[in-house]
Amino acid sequence: MKLTVTTGQTKSPHGTMLVPVVLGTEKSDRAFFLIQCEGKAEGADNLKEEFLTVLKHVILEGEGNGYERLESALKELNGLLKGFTLSEAVSDVHALVGLVESEGTLHLSNIGRAEAYIIRDGTATQVTEFSPRGKAPVAFMQILSGPVRGRDQFIFASQRLLRTITPAQLVKMTQHESETVVQSIVSALAAEKEIACVAHIIATEEEGDPKAAQDNKRRAPERLRSRKKMSLSPMLSSVGALFGKMEWSPALEKMRIKGVTKRAKDLSHAMGESTRSFVRDLYDPDRKRRAHLLLLAGSAALFLVVWMVIQLSVVSQKSQTRGELTLLMKQISADLVTAENRQLAGDTESANAVLQRAEERGKQVMANESGLFRSEALDLLERIKSKREEMNRVIRIVPPRVMANLSAKKPDIVAQGFIGLPSGEFLVYDRQNLYRISLNTVEDGDKLGTEELILKGTWFPRFQSKVFMTTGNSVIEIINGQAQTMKTEDPAGWVTGSSISTYLRYLYVLSPERKQIYKYERLSDKYGPPAEYNVNGDLTGAIDMAIVGPVYVLRDVSTPEKPGERDVQKLLRGEKQSFNIRNLPPGALNGVTKIFKSSASGNFYFLDPDNKRIVVTTGDGDLGDSLYLKQYILDSDQVGKLKDLYVDSDDSRLYVLDEKKLYAIDLQAK
Repeated sequence: MKLTVTTGQTKSPHGTMLVPVVLGTEKSDRAFFLIQCEGKAEGADNLKEEFLTVLKHVILEGEGNGYERLESALKELNGLLKGFTLSEAVSDVHALVGLVESEGTLHLSNIGRAEAYIIRDGTATQVTEFSPRGKAPVAFMQILSGPVRGRDQFIFASQRLLRTITPAQLVKMTQHESETVVQSIVSALAAEKEIACVAHIIATEEEGDPKAAQDNKRRAPERLRSRKKMSLSPMLSSVGALFGKMEWSPALEKMRIKGVTKRAKDLSHAMGESTRSFVRDLYDPDRKRRAHLLLLAGSAALFLVVWMVIQLSVVSQKSQTRGELTLLMKQISADLVTAENRQLAGDTESANAVLQRAEERGKQVMANESGLFRSEALDLLERIKSKREEMNRVIRIVPPRVMANLSAKKPDIVAQGFIGLPSGEFLVYDRQNLYRISLNTVEDGDKLGTEELILKGTWFPRFQSKVFMTTGNSVIEIINGQAQTMKTEDPAGWVTGSSISTYLRYLYVLSPERKQIYKYERLSDKYGPPAEYNVNGDLTGAIDMAIVGPVYVLRDVSTPEKPGERDVQKLLRGEKQSFNIRNLPPGALNGVTKIFKSSASGNFYFLDPDNKRIVVTTGDGDLGDSLYLKQYILDSDQVGKLKDLYVDSDDSRLYVLDEKKLYAIDLQAK
């Protein structure tokens, strides 16, 4: 006898294990088990592995008849279940274990609400009994046995199917392709929010099997009859019992078939006669008006029925959607209260996470096609935004004070950066020109004196000069108003980098491609050869740096899961040091491109161009821990993409440059 087996399961919530397993080949003994239980993931996985081992070695590889092998296996499984339940690794166990022998005998045993059904001759019958939880131990107590016939189908489930599917529906499902039976059952369970795993077994007689041929011959008259009612006798304990059936007597069968056939013929004749009469009326000059009216009325009735069905479906869907959205709105309100409580408890990080969850739920409400609760969701999103800004000390500058408007000198200017000078003046540069800003006045632009384009610029305090790196692999200094091209003793010339900075008598160049910082000593009229500063730091993705003794390197550490993420690596004498920013709101450094520190004791300032904000954290001191302070947001449509920032030596005023204007923000006043 050939057995075809299909398994499936519904989605299971966290903490619930669903396992449908079938062992053996389609022409040999087939052992199977279904388990549904609650418990820890590791405990459930261990239980599954132990079940597999016992079934494989005791049932499939053991000696003796099928009943004896299953009985031995159940004794071991009962011991396992007792150990796992006593240790509280699993609980609420519903399971079914069985064996179908190759010659055609089924043995099975169940625990809890696990059930088995047989579909034979168009009738579905339950062959297991349910023992209410609490009245029976979590153990396999009995073995049910019976013969398997060709064309028999079995449905095994870890939960009661009859709460969702009727026996007639089960029979109808098994009339389709074998692959779709389990899918249909799982879909029906999922629609009712039931949780279960399912197995479907089809028994097929093989050609050339003498026993099957004899059974076919014995049952040949049965196949000629119309549908026969079948029922199974109760399956008792370990003594077992055969699957039985209840048949109609030949005399009653003839009378039943004759009565059904006569009624069917009468109904078919009446329907045919009505149809022919209606068609004749359509072509009869005297009666066609009546026939047309009947046809029109029938069409209108059909349309009305279809419209009502659609409306009922829409109303049902809207009702379900309204319930889901109402629950989301309640969860958002609860999240706001939770976030406030956690903030008061000093757990800012957890409060931010709760607000993030509330915001995602609010966006789900806004994205729903029904349009329900959108105005309420907008109000909640505004509350979430205000609460987050209050909690994270976000300061909106509306509007920021314009210190200098460079577009008044050159309307199409695209500023690249600026240098803060000790006298309170600034030097803004674009790709070729320098613009001096003094007392809020912008002077005319001066060309750097070369056809090369400016990449970066910085101030060299020790030599009172402005240093610029250009595209021609050159370094140009402006000393006493005169531009001078500086040479290096390195035969290979200057190393080009993403950032330059000065400290004491050295010029530092950050090279992300080489994952190195090169240190050039300033001599009288040139620079010495470069020395590699980085010893063991990881400068992958380096963007910018700030030097106040230690070197702080801003890095891009983005991943597909966390786009735009940044971190800071601290180097002292070239060696990596501990550095951490505590209480940082989620994503606060995402997208920042500049890092600035005015002095060893000053704060850190991070520039986020796209969001028009500056994030401020404290200095790190000797322990390497910086503390998040606040954020400044330039909340104005007049502000373009931010390019650079500068803070004076006493951290009292912040200067921010966009492509056309220089803004000033009084820090102490805020």
